[in-house]
Amino acid sequence: MRNYFIFVIVVFVSLSSSAQHTIKNTINNVELITVKDSKFFKGDKPYYFIGANYWYGPLIGAKNGGDRARLLKELDLMKAQGIDNLRILVGAEGDGGDSRVHPALQYEQGKYNNELLDGLDFLMAEMRKRNMYAVLYLNNNWIWSGGMSQYLEWNGYGTVPNPFLPDYSWDDYLNYTKQFHSCIPCKEAFYKHVKFIMERTNAYTNIKYINDNAIMSWQVANEPRVLISPDHETAFADWLNKTVDLIESLDSVHLISTGAEGKASYLQDIAMYQRLHSNKNIDYLTMHMWPKNWGWYSINNEKTSTITSIQNANAYLDEHILVAQKMKKPIVMSEFGFPREKESLNPTSSITNRDNFYKAVIDRITQSKVEKGVLAGLNFWGFAGFAKTNSENGKWLHGDDFTADPPQEPQGLNSVFASDITTLKLIKDANLLLIE
Repeated sequence: MRNYFIFVIVVFVSLSSSAQHTIKNTINNVELITVKDSKFFKGDKPYYFIGANYWYGPLIGAKNGGDRARLLKELDLMKAQGIDNLRILVGAEGDGGDSRVHPALQYEQGKYNNELLDGLDFLMAEMRKRNMYAVLYLNNNWIWSGGMSQYLEWNGYGTVPNPFLPDYSWDDYLNYTKQFHSCIPCKEAFYKHVKFIMERTNAYTNIKYINDNAIMSWQVANEPRVLISPDHETAFADWLNKTVDLIESLDSVHLISTGAEGKASYLQDIAMYQRLHSNKNIDYLTMHMWPKNWGWYSINNEKTSTITSIQNANAYLDEHILVAQKMKKPIVMSEFGFPREKESLNPTSSITNRDNFYKAVIDRITQSKVEKGVLAGLNFWGFAGFAKTNSENGKWLHGDDFTADPPQEPQGLNSVFASDITTLKLIKDANLLLIE
């Protein structure tokens, strides 16, 4: 009888151990992305990627009000192109007025739309099934999703001076928004948001976000920046470092990035860019690339200005890669976009110039892979998939399909649609080279 009980205990312990092993494997069946020797590693292999900006994924992932059929088709299409890295907004604040993101995840300070939280969980669960990685950014410098300016309005700083309305200028908006980094109640509310998201457990996988290897990086914000003058750096740096250190305290496993667009976020001061990425808890650098917004590309001289855009892009890349090499950190161009011919919003219009620009940037990442360089990733802006838009006026209204272009901007301007076969082929061919 004693031997029987011993046998039962041994079997029970063995089964319990096996069950725990199964659970552990279920949690970790996606390999963690880490940084070593100035490079990303996926498991024990270097990881170079061409991914996409897909900020609206949680909105179309919502059970009610979303479009899960579209989401699944788009995830499958991206995966078929080798796109396994998606940069996703985990924010959107306010009431969605003035063509801002609607519905918003945080519709009032500290109050959340449960449908969109569920949409985020669903998106992450579906990405996990496809071995895709998320870069989750937690705030936004710009008004299109509410962001920092909305926190100011919530905390008594008056109405946000929307620069898309005739009464206000961009200087009005930037001077207003710079107050966020000194606003104690605003920052405390944002820190609570960071904790709320990071401490969440996914309703579909039952995995805590801090334990989910499908998250590559927590990103502080979209294009956080020093605003208007150099004396803003002190307040900005204090906020940035406290946010980075908070994220590290909550999750010491996943990577942390800032979301900066390079020196363009820091008054074109490359030394400031380096200073503001010196925190040891910032695992890799980021930069963005916007030829049209930065005046490199002109609709009046497209062929020549596309060449100029490529030349300037390479110079911008070189300058930031040099910083990454000095700091011994990988660097990702986590946004780059280029319009269609004549800035057309029609998905059938020519994308030859765009493809030429994309190819030049893509060549840099494939060469970096060959050279084992620090340029480790690209996320184009952005994937619009099967979205239907109004190409006559390009306006976005509540209830319209989401595209990669923010609600206040012409819909389809920088978007890569499922019908953009030549662009997708460029990306697929390069991603095949990156996994060799």
